[in-house]
Amino acid sequence: MQDLRYALRMLKKTPGFAAAAILTLALGIGANTAIFSIVNAVVLRPLPFKDSPRIMRVWHTPPPTFATAPNGRRIFAVSAANFLDWQMQNHVFEKMALYRGGRFNLTGRGEPAALRATVVTDDFFSILGVQALQGRTLGPADSAPGAARSVMLSEGVWRGRFGADPSAIGQSISLNGDPYVVVGIVPKRLSHPENVDLWVPLIWTPQERAVRSNHNYLSIARLKQGVDVAAAQAEMTTISQRLEQQYPEDDKGWGAAVLPLHEDIVGDVSRALFILLGSVVFVVLIGSANLANLLLAKGLGRSKEIAVRTALGASRVRIIRQVLTETLVLAAGGGALGLLIGRLGVSAIAESIGQRLPRVAEITLDARVLAFTAVLTVAAALLAGLVPAWRLTRGDPGEALKRGLGRSAGERHVRDALVVCEVALAIVLLTGAGLLLRTLAQLKSVDAGIDTHELLTMTVAIPPAPATASPADRLARRIVFFDEVLRRVRALPGVAYAAGTDTLPFQGGSNLPIAVEGRPSLPISQQPIVQGRFMGPGFLQTSRMKLIAGRDINDWDIAHPESSVVISESMARKYWHDEDPLGKRVAFTLMSPASRTVVGIVNDVKLTGLDVKEPVAAAYMPISAIFSNPRAGFVALAVRTTTTPESLTQPITNAVHAIDALVPVRDVMTMDDILDRSIGQQRFAMMLISGFAALAMLLAAVGIYSVLSYSVSQRVSEIGIRRALGAPTAAVMQTIVGEGLKPTAIGIVAGLAIAALLGRVMTALLFGVGPHDAVTFTMVSFVVVAVAIVATIAPAYRATRINPLQALRAE
Repeated sequence: MQDLRYALRMLKKTPGFAAAAILTLALGIGANTAIFSIVNAVVLRPLPFKDSPRIMRVWHTPPPTFATAPNGRRIFAVSAANFLDWQMQNHVFEKMALYRGGRFNLTGRGEPAALRATVVTDDFFSILGVQALQGRTLGPADSAPGAARSVMLSEGVWRGRFGADPSAIGQSISLNGDPYVVVGIVPKRLSHPENVDLWVPLIWTPQERAVRSNHNYLSIARLKQGVDVAAAQAEMTTISQRLEQQYPEDDKGWGAAVLPLHEDIVGDVSRALFILLGSVVFVVLIGSANLANLLLAKGLGRSKEIAVRTALGASRVRIIRQVLTETLVLAAGGGALGLLIGRLGVSAIAESIGQRLPRVAEITLDARVLAFTAVLTVAAALLAGLVPAWRLTRGDPGEALKRGLGRSAGERHVRDALVVCEVALAIVLLTGAGLLLRTLAQLKSVDAGIDTHELLTMTVAIPPAPATASPADRLARRIVFFDEVLRRVRALPGVAYAAGTDTLPFQGGSNLPIAVEGRPSLPISQQPIVQGRFMGPGFLQTSRMKLIAGRDINDWDIAHPESSVVISESMARKYWHDEDPLGKRVAFTLMSPASRTVVGIVNDVKLTGLDVKEPVAAAYMPISAIFSNPRAGFVALAVRTTTTPESLTQPITNAVHAIDALVPVRDVMTMDDILDRSIGQQRFAMMLISGFAALAMLLAAVGIYSVLSYSVSQRVSEIGIRRALGAPTAAVMQTIVGEGLKPTAIGIVAGLAIAALLGRVMTALLFGVGPHDAVTFTMVSFVVVAVAIVATIAPAYRATRINPLQALRAE
């Protein structure tokens, strides 16, 4: 307590020093707190489900004919019949469940809304251990034949649409024109998948239960007590091999992968987040080095005080304890302010990244974050305080008393060493930011295959047909509706072209096995795979894709949805080589055994992402092919504009509602926005690392400035004598600037070496640029040298203004 009181008195005497020290630490601690909060919520904290480590995601692993995903994972969606066999034959899971995404049109309660849905089998909620906030969860009775349609609402929809009214349980609502009874509310905290509005039971027909070759479901399971992931994987592999032998036509080459649900959800982003956390640690290290420099400068003014205390009997440990207590007081202030900065940073980051990260809603400053901040604060204090404390107690008290305020020849070397560390760490961060900036530039320069400018997109619901309608009647009704939508939208002022598609580029899509007519017949499990998309007439003009040969999808194709197909250049080269594909026939065997005629060839489009280097073989079929599917309830509308795309949002919505006021229009975005979202992970990492790098460079510049400023103040008499003996101004400035650039140069070399060693860690985030990119390394070096020169100018100029006579009198 005595040390604490003394520390507070000392800091009270130097408020400017205290403020500078606290702010220096607060910036580093605040940045670390913000990033650790994200890492903690997304990666470290267990999922909010009961006994969540036992919850697994079970995937198919595809045959070699399937391309590896951009993230390197070879996993694929699950088929219904295979899942049922897994469920029946395994002995490692307590329960297994299947689910898939969907969309439902909610009507009859205010404005129509297109809601995101998850269709689930019986044990879905029991596997997660989720209890309803109100009512009950879905169970086996809801999937029984003849049961009334049931639905669970998300807490957000319940509060937004029903005003959190408990009497909503048991009410009937209209989804896609059919009545559903609300049986329960899913708590927001326990929502899975995230951002889902409602859950409905999956009710299969016998035909759907027997489908083995169509993979469009996700699967979760709960391990039995005492069973680990390795044992579950071994059994699922055995079952898959058994199914291969039983059903070679459909299952040849298909395996199974068992992954913890938590790992599966965060696997793609955990590396990027840990890179960010490692980067931001550098910032607090630079802050600690800066504080150490400040403490060294302040400590030299206390050398006589320390000498007197030592002469009066104070031990070295006692003095070090006193100095560290003062540093801890500063660090405590920096930690408190850093916590506030971190909280503001978390809010800003969470708002800016939107839904680019999983579990964003769970990001909070919890006990683990507070403990991390406390540990970081103490560590920063020790790092910053040990060097000054050691230097203060190292000298001879007698010599210190003779020197008065004194100077040590080795002091400058210690301070220069700290500057070297600061510059080296700043170089590492700047290099990381530079590599990501170059990656974004490379991604932006990639030819996406379409023109994303002045292109507005949205999702339009397709009105459901009566349950009694025949497939032909359903198809006709949907074609008429969508044709009328396009007619009205194309007539709007400012609209150049408009067309429909099932899935826009960069937003996922289907993989379809194909059988080329005239080639050896292969089992469906061994057939080659292409990207499958559906588009309407005019989509080429709307997206500005290029027609290489043949013709576009036209109205005849819409009326005969299984007759024709347009293919990409890559598909033409891959499957027909030097032959002319036009007029050739190909079957998409998951959809129909009938072959389609190739009527056109278009340019390659980066359908699955800008960072996919290999061209994507793709097939484009008439959009009417999806209208006959009763589950297909929505179409993506693309509109090429001659004006600002956003200005047409309301007119287009009004045009749709003029046809059917109950049809919702949602997901309104420009194609440029969709493109930006597709590279969101690289952009997010670049923005944060660039911010940290800028802060690091600022702190390093402050360190260089403080060292030189102190050096000038200690060399007043020397500079005065040199000026009196005729030293020119340029020579004095050159000496001071040289002193500043020497540790900077050493720091640059050390930093580039460290960056080269750590570059491989960032490889997964880079595109079109290597981790040892010479351009980035060179530009970063120039930036640091420029900043260092700027930081040295003020002390150098001050040195030239020293009056020789006043300097000699002061001495």
